[in-house]
Amino acid sequence: MKIALLSEKYTPDIGGLAISTERIARLLSSAGCDVRVFSPTLNLPASETRTLPSNEISVTRFGAHKRADDTLVDWFEIIVEEHKREPFDVLHGYFLPQAGFVATYAGKYLNVPSVVSIRGNDIERAAFDPSKFSHVMNALENASAVTTNASELARKAKAFIDREIFLIPNGVDTERFKPMERNEALAEALGISSPRTKVQGYASEAPAGLKYASASFVNQPDGSPSGVPVIGFVGELREKKGMMTILSACAKVNKTHPSTLLVVGEVRQGEDRQAFDEFHSVNPDLRIIVTGHISHTDLPAYYSLMDVFVHPSLRDGMPNALLEAMACEKPVIATPVGGIGKAIKDSENGFIVPVNDAEALSKTIIRLLEDESLRSRLGKSARESVQNNFTLQKEMDANLKVYKTIGVNP
Repeated sequence: MKIALLSEKYTPDIGGLAISTERIARLLSSAGCDVRVFSPTLNLPASETRTLPSNEISVTRFGAHKRADDTLVDWFEIIVEEHKREPFDVLHGYFLPQAGFVATYAGKYLNVPSVVSIRGNDIERAAFDPSKFSHVMNALENASAVTTNASELARKAKAFIDREIFLIPNGVDTERFKPMERNEALAEALGISSPRTKVQGYASEAPAGLKYASASFVNQPDGSPSGVPVIGFVGELREKKGMMTILSACAKVNKTHPSTLLVVGEVRQGEDRQAFDEFHSVNPDLRIIVTGHISHTDLPAYYSLMDVFVHPSLRDGMPNALLEAMACEKPVIATPVGGIGKAIKDSENGFIVPVNDAEALSKTIIRLLEDESLRSRLGKSARESVQNNFTLQKEMDANLKVYKTIGVNP
């Protein structure tokens, strides 16, 4: 079976969409499918196209235009030309407005079945954008099959169109993301466990042998060899992910429980970065480390440093980072948005707090920091939940089943 997988992001791009697209590409390839990935990039001149093998998967990147419609035209024409050369059996668009639209339009044009996958913001935000709404609706109406990773997203899509939507939760590689000893070398390099570390500003280079970008170190206190408690977040810190809730909660926690907020990723530039800097300027005692972009393969070492993992999103699908933290046996705190409520059972394998509630988040963090046995119990239960419900095998099998449903067999 030859699959054209279309996505607006692909590794090494930043974000959950890039990670999820690479994961499904690898899974389908491991099942014997011939997978071709097509994704725009800002790292090439407009319309320039390059195709390179990546982990036995052919990846075609093409330069995006300033105008989205010009990019979509190129995307469509690339798919049409590649189909003429080596016909596809199915076109699969990851994310509705662009990838999904091109996949369904090209599928109709070429008489090839198409699948579109709802990932989160494509139905929660893009559907409210007049410039993207028609693309969202076209993808939902004309795809041979529609999938999503969260039942709440399916419910929202069905408010636009009454059709079957297949639920396929994200999977996690539990052999890569698993409990491990705290990486003390990394902790020391980041300034978490080193006593009397007081560095202002940004480090421009990573220590030899360690992979992290610019890190912000703020007033690290005198510490024991094990360091102060670490509250962790993974991903791009921004408004949608509950940035102000995280910052406010950690500031409250720090008043009675000196701790470090470890942001494994970046703060989104623009308004989010400005809000972050302003908050930090009026809360100078809040200890924060922002690592910069970290390769997905290097994340387990960073999870090992965390005592508590927080993910208080305002909106979300099925966050990769949440499932990874759970697989690493970290006690997690999140909000009941998107598919998170299906992954976390409050007080059983993690804690659920209300959206935009810094007070509730801070109290829950403190409760976990003060109770090691509770952290251990929740962490073990979290990993067990992932092993039972969010495996790579389940994700792969579910996608192959959808293909069979529309008449495409491996």
